[in-house]
Amino acid sequence: MPVAAIIGGGVIGGGWAARFLLMGWDVNIFDPDPEAKRKIGEVLENARRSVPGIYDHALPKEGQLTFHDNLEAAVETASWIAESVPERLVLKQKILGQIENHCPPDAIIASSTSGFKPSELHEGRSTPERIIVAHPFNPVYLIPLVELVGPTQTVEKAQQILSKLGNYPLHVRKEIDAHIADRLLEAVWREGLWLVNDGIATTEEIDATFTYGFGLRWAQMGLFETYRVAGGEAGMAHFMAQFGPALKWPWTKLMDVPDLTDELVQQIADQSDAQSGAYSIRELERKRDDNLVAIMRALKNRNWGTGALLNKMDSSLVERTHADASYIRSVSRSVPIDWTDYNLHMNESRYGQVFSDAADAVMIAIGADAEYIKDGLSYFTVETKIKYLDECVAGDRFIVDSQILIGDGKKLKLAHKMCRKNGDVLAVCEQFLLHVDLTSRKSSTPRADVLKRKTELAELHRNLPLILES
Repeated sequence: MPVAAIIGGGVIGGGWAARFLLMGWDVNIFDPDPEAKRKIGEVLENARRSVPGIYDHALPKEGQLTFHDNLEAAVETASWIAESVPERLVLKQKILGQIENHCPPDAIIASSTSGFKPSELHEGRSTPERIIVAHPFNPVYLIPLVELVGPTQTVEKAQQILSKLGNYPLHVRKEIDAHIADRLLEAVWREGLWLVNDGIATTEEIDATFTYGFGLRWAQMGLFETYRVAGGEAGMAHFMAQFGPALKWPWTKLMDVPDLTDELVQQIADQSDAQSGAYSIRELERKRDDNLVAIMRALKNRNWGTGALLNKMDSSLVERTHADASYIRSVSRSVPIDWTDYNLHMNESRYGQVFSDAADAVMIAIGADAEYIKDGLSYFTVETKIKYLDECVAGDRFIVDSQILIGDGKKLKLAHKMCRKNGDVLAVCEQFLLHVDLTSRKSSTPRADVLKRKTELAELHRNLPLILES
């Protein structure tokens, strides 16, 4: 099992710990804060609740979390070390020096810094080629982007690791203060401060322009692609010709920042309290996570932007379908937030999706997979009978076991049982399918190898107790 060491267990360090743990890595943590275990535990609770909801397959077995009393013990077996201490250059340089003196020689040392350049982190280091910037975004366990800056060979190695964690590792080829994303964010932040300072808008009004306006566009298209569309059929050149001159108008104060006087800071704090002070930070985090999961799942359905990245990661989570003398484990996943109704219970239509997914897994088990369908052959569902036995809510983990009841000729009759991990039965289903030639759109005999496999499994399953009654 690979090991990641997290040095500094704050918001970012805790997020890194959650992403690595939920993707199957063991995690060592060093943080002298006596509240570190509680804080990271709360971050993990949120992550365990939300992350399974963006994937359609079960996550790997969670890694082991270990807290260490000293940095040396935390890093000595780690292949990835995430330095996530406060944003003070002298402190980071000191910690990086301690890390490189005690970690394995092939370990990647990745600083989460949002602003410092690798050349600054490398000052005084004996092995600077191992040290890179790996700048993530909160919440680290959900937002996939990580900006990577530093020696190319180490960055490329880091890209391979992070991609397997479901990240989008962006190689920033030239080092610059604040990298790419934070330079853009800082520009917007400055303008926001001025708008409050000058009495133009409150914090809530400014946030509304994101949540009800261009934030929705940015969730699925970036800055330049959005403006390309705004240019209409004439494209980006037309957009720039039309709106480019406005950049010379005194609309913004990009290089100017209002004095952060006590009065302005208090004004912003008061407006922020009025805007969202009714919620605790943990409640706001859960609302944020639920909203992100719902948006990301919507993008998954369109296979666009972050959704395409999640679909790619989802395909790597698919376990080889277990198909032998036992029942077929056809589904293993969690209930996502967008499958639920007003009281967060999974609604009836989603049970149909679960059993449809289970039938797809059985098809794969007998050889009627995606390539088979490309050849113009498949199974169509003729009848489905679902019996609802218990309710489940967002975040509940469940499995489905499937049994082939009839596998003769064109016919495929299945029984499915949907259970919680503890064995409590949530629903059962009987499903009847017919084999179809997709060209003629008529029922047909399966290909010989599929028919043979289906018949063999049906015979084996005939010797098992009826899954609907077990």
